[in-house]
Amino acid sequence: MGGGFRVLHLVRPFLSFLPEVQSADRKIPFREKVIYTVIALFIFLVCSQLPLYGIHSTTGADPFYWMRVILASNRGTVMELGITPIVTSGLVMQLLAGSKIIEVDNNVREDRALLNGAQKLLGILIAVGEAVAYVLSGMYGSVGQLGVGNAILIIIQLCFAGIIVICLDELLQKGYGLGSGISLFIATNICENIIWKAFSPTTINSGRGAEFEGAVIALFHLLITRTDKVRILREAFYRQNLPNVTNLLATVLIFLIVIYFQGFRVVLPVRSKNARGQQGSYPIKLFYTSNMPIILQSALVSNLYFISQLLYRRYSGNFLVNLLGKWKESEYSGGQFVPVGGLAYYITAPSSLADMAANPFHALFYFVFMLSACALFSKTWIEVSGSSARDVAKQLK
Repeated sequence: MGGGFRVLHLVRPFLSFLPEVQSADRKIPFREKVIYTVIALFIFLVCSQLPLYGIHSTTGADPFYWMRVILASNRGTVMELGITPIVTSGLVMQLLAGSKIIEVDNNVREDRALLNGAQKLLGILIAVGEAVAYVLSGMYGSVGQLGVGNAILIIIQLCFAGIIVICLDELLQKGYGLGSGISLFIATNICENIIWKAFSPTTINSGRGAEFEGAVIALFHLLITRTDKVRILREAFYRQNLPNVTNLLATVLIFLIVIYFQGFRVVLPVRSKNARGQQGSYPIKLFYTSNMPIILQSALVSNLYFISQLLYRRYSGNFLVNLLGKWKESEYSGGQFVPVGGLAYYITAPSSLADMAANPFHALFYFVFMLSACALFSKTWIEVSGSSARDVAKQLK
């Protein structure tokens, strides 16, 4: 065999030690799939709310604030790493296999098992590496304050949570659940954020008095406590720096549009040359690459934010650093830093319709950047994941 197979064979001794979900030996009924999916989501949500034992502090600015949504992670909880290990390992293995650096024959069962094992092993190693880096970087307090015992305990908790996510994703991928674990966890985290920002009972002092964070709660609170109804509606729909009703309605509208277009597909008839009269079909979705371009684009931007923040805090007077991004602490977002200049500002979505009207160039630049980046990632992903027209034609032969 080729050199690529020798690389995969290095994983073979570890397969017996890796956690694995057995493939279903029967067809799983839809009702059971729903139950498995609900259980997986319940475990994920519990881990997302379970605080890490032994941490000293999680106050102050969060350097990974901009990555939390797309990585389905919650700061200071067992699910601190989110889906980072499994997404990173999956992307790396797909790129290696798609670019033929590692030769994989998907028609050979052993190759598929070795590739899955390599992805799982890499995911666990990434979880261990990130857990150690988080602790040593002082995200939960210095190691001296934590103590060696607590530091090791935090690393174990983060690694164990990473393994749980890998197993839950494998459970859903092997036909026990509905859809992909990665997409499901991201969607769950986003839905949780939407519900919280719509109905959050937390009060925030914005300079105009105490306001509820939740857009819907704030609307009814203002209607009950204020007399000028026109001004109240304007404030509830267009208030700055806090979730407003316009944001909520726009989110629901986009959600409905995506669901509508998700059903669009072209069904190509497929005829066999060897067996006359035998005909099948090959459906091609309008969203052929699904949410992968968005995940890649968001990961790119989030990492750029992270690097820009680190450089700006240390070298705020440097011209090139300011060109990459200028940051300012926002009084309305729990001490988080927001971009106010440079490239980081222009690749950030406008905060409101009023912001778009006041800065049309910013809105246009973001729109062009978003479409161009997603188009580029979509084309690249099709090539490296083996789902291009040429690859599909080979599979159908």
